Amino acid sequence: MMNLNQDQIQELYTFTRKHFVEHYDLQTEMVDHLANGIELQWKQTPTLTFHEALNKEFKKFGIFGFQDVISERVKAMEKRYRAIIWRFYREYFTLPKVVLTLFLTMIYFSLLRVMTQEMVYYFFVANSAGLMIPLFISSIRYRKKLNAKPRKWMMEEMIFNQMGLFNLGILPLHLLNLNLLSHRFVHNQWFLLALSFFLTCYILLFYIIAFIIPTKAEQLLSETYPEYKLA
Repeated sequence: MMNLNQDQIQELYTFTRKHFVEHYDLQTEMVDHLANGIELQWKQTPTLTFHEALNKEFKKFGIFGFQDVISERVKAMEKRYRAIIWRFYREYFTLPKVVLTLFLTMIYFSLLRVMTQEMVYYFFVANSAGLMIPLFISSIRYRKKLNAKPRKWMMEEMIFNQMGLFNLGILPLHLLNLNLLSHRFVHNQWFLLALSFFLTCYILLFYIIAFIIPTKAEQLLSETYPEYKLA
């Protein structure tokens, strides 16, 4: 049985890139799949050339090529990313970090209970700006870091994309703020306490997505891809 040589393996990487597989981890997965299929074809039909076997193997992916596989891989990575967020997030609801969560909640509560409705509005505006500006700066720095690397990894791209999505997610917070202007419960103590806890949870989520996960990207990549350090 013939085995692929190093030049042919590199050609498979080039082939996957030409077919819109951008991330190195997914390229490696596709290359392994194609290589195994080609070698199996050679076992059955030794007279096939490398390119004939490659074309036959690629046709097995259907008219959309690698796109279905990419979509499934993205879904799996999104699930893994949510698990990572939850891993860091739940730390703030266990000792000793839960003390910080409760402290921030009481700070918000103490501020909101003495504010007028108009003051609450501007308080939310300031909070929104305080989230969006640092997140925007952090995402730019992270993108520069990604662009400097010779290879793209899906986990890195997922971290960057989620930072951008969270920035868009601040808009509902502002819409909630507009609704509070006419909310008859705006000075209800229990409502304010619940609102304070919500804001605290939101700030913690922002902090994890904007700063914790990007700074731990190398560690997360090594956990996700055993080959990352070798690459």
